[in-house]
Amino acid sequence: MDQVAILNSIVGQGPVPPLEGKAFATDKNIGLPNDQEKVAVGKPDESFLHDNISEEGHIIRTGRDAADHLLSIRDDGDPSVIFRSMVLGTIMACFQASMNQIYLFKPTNVTISGSFIVSSYTSSATVGQHCYPELAKFINPSAFRLKEHFIAAISASAASNGAVGISVFTVQNLFYDIKLTPTTVILSTLSIGLFGYGLTGIFRPITVWHVEAVYWTNIPTVKSLRTLHWDTIRDSKPLRVFWYSFGGMFIYEFFPAYIFPWLNSVSIPCLASMNATGEKGAILTNLFGGSLSNEGLGILNISFDWQYITSAATSMPLKLQGNYAIGIVVCWIAFLAVYYGDAWGGRSLPFLSISLRTADGGRYVSTEVFVNGVLDKQKLAEYGLPKVTSTYVWAMIIGNAAIGGVITHCIIFWGKDIWTAIKNSRKGVFDDRHHNAMKRYKEAPWYWYIPILVVAFILGLVVVIKEDITLSPGSYVTALVLGTVVAPFSTILYSRFGNGIATNQLMKMVAGLTSPGRPVANLYFSAWSHSVISQSLNLACDLKMGEYLKVPPRAMWLTQIYGTVLGAFINYVAMISVVNSHRELLTDSNSGSSTWSPAYFQSLNTSATTWALAEYLYSKSGQYFIVPLGLAIGAGAVILHRIFVIFGPRIGRVSTSDLNLPQFFAYAGYLGFNQTQSCVIFTFDGGSLFVLFILSFAVFGAGGPSKPFPTWWGNPEGNVDHCPNVE
Repeated sequence: MDQVAILNSIVGQGPVPPLEGKAFATDKNIGLPNDQEKVAVGKPDESFLHDNISEEGHIIRTGRDAADHLLSIRDDGDPSVIFRSMVLGTIMACFQASMNQIYLFKPTNVTISGSFIVSSYTSSATVGQHCYPELAKFINPSAFRLKEHFIAAISASAASNGAVGISVFTVQNLFYDIKLTPTTVILSTLSIGLFGYGLTGIFRPITVWHVEAVYWTNIPTVKSLRTLHWDTIRDSKPLRVFWYSFGGMFIYEFFPAYIFPWLNSVSIPCLASMNATGEKGAILTNLFGGSLSNEGLGILNISFDWQYITSAATSMPLKLQGNYAIGIVVCWIAFLAVYYGDAWGGRSLPFLSISLRTADGGRYVSTEVFVNGVLDKQKLAEYGLPKVTSTYVWAMIIGNAAIGGVITHCIIFWGKDIWTAIKNSRKGVFDDRHHNAMKRYKEAPWYWYIPILVVAFILGLVVVIKEDITLSPGSYVTALVLGTVVAPFSTILYSRFGNGIATNQLMKMVAGLTSPGRPVANLYFSAWSHSVISQSLNLACDLKMGEYLKVPPRAMWLTQIYGTVLGAFINYVAMISVVNSHRELLTDSNSGSSTWSPAYFQSLNTSATTWALAEYLYSKSGQYFIVPLGLAIGAGAVILHRIFVIFGPRIGRVSTSDLNLPQFFAYAGYLGFNQTQSCVIFTFDGGSLFVLFILSFAVFGAGGPSKPFPTWWGNPEGNVDHCPNVE
């Protein structure tokens, strides 16, 4: 048996059918949606087409619309897991995992997804061409096909998912004098990643196999992969545009990313007010500044740098974009109101900041009151309680409202549908034609995922018991239970709307109860709850993409585990490299630079520290008592919304159920947690990501000393958008 036959027998695909003449399909209902989708080597049998022709001009409104009319169920039966796909997957895992880790240190947080797939497509043509004939045949046994391409991509995607889980160790390294060993990082990251994947397998009937679980950000990647493999440049205008855009963006991105960073954040109001000083200058910067984290709200700010938006935005449902737009406008208004209204005494503090502050606005040094990660009450009495900005308090309140809202929304809006899906899954009945088309492949059964959960639990328990992380075994178990309960709700919302809700605020709140006075324990609690949820969500998204591309479930199981394990090592190396090179900037700066930002990690530390002091800050006598009440506010608001929908289902042509309060709440406080806001002009993102990969290690200091471009008008010191530099 050759390598294709051996590996296909492992992943449950069986022999690969011949492709001459027609597409592989088991019956009339697993054919092609229209007569324009042809197999590369021949025209499909016309009998497969009749029942699947999409309606001309059909508007895609729901997940079912996307599944039935936008995404083909074509299956060529090509191999997936072979030597070449795994080698390419390993190479791309190093790229994507390191870039996702690096972007956590960027002024705008971006998740790199499917656009990097071009490189594996390009490199595959040259792999093994100059080897001995026998070796060349082993490396390149056949033409590079769609499924093995996707396997390479999904290996990289699974590896990059560990970026969020590694964040707890970044914060510990930057802000606490507690020894951090590679063993702690790698075992913990493996535990988080594998436990999240185990949950994905258990919740598949409602988070993957449901027809409305479309995962909108998957669509550009699915379309790109199909275009690359099913079309040729000669007869495909979209493919030609793809390559021209990629090449053009590769050349252009050097300018906004390095030479001419003013293009990142073009602000006419900032240019008009660049010489303003004093209070007037501060107000203008608060309103219009947007080139650096925590600079300002970025109103009327336009960016010509595609690295900060990616192609995901082009696939978002209109209803999500509507909730986003309304939420951002409310965020602007609320931030101005709480700051200039001196809510929570925040007028004496910076307008935007996610770092802890002393009463006079200076930097609050956590290690002054937390010795080896544990609160010293005597030193707290001497040093005083920390304060946070009023905009950050608003962001915490509204963030909790989003969390309370997402659970309530899933239950009272979608509960009946979800329960029906669970019952139907037990009978083997599914509404999604893509999942039904997968029945020719052997499924990865639920009991394959249970051992993963067990192994992940043991790895984490070893870290908790053996390593000095200040988290008790009881709190560790509580974190996993909480993550298990919340994971399906967060994933369901993401799968249907294209965006999820950050749950780390809830996790840190609970950690404040189980581990009071221990901010590092709070961080680890969040890692084994919130990061587990994030991991489960990302892997569920990839599993759904595997169904759209008809990749065997057992191949997905094997590949995602491999990528998860590999990513634990890659993310650690990338994190340590950046932290060691830019420690001072990441710990002491409020805004960072246009290249590196401490915002994300400072936010995590601020939240962990304040919740470790919950009895002083968030109790009835605390200054920020309203923050935990956000959970009840969000849940109550969703209940009222549901009642309103019953009596007023439409306002004109707009369905009132399209308002999604959890999403609205998330965006109504979004700018308080990390970055600022810009409108973006469309280009193509694949080329930009490769340029950023090159620049990060060549000149931005990801792997050594940075080499900044000389200062000039388009690359000024201070605020790159030329807004007034006012302290």
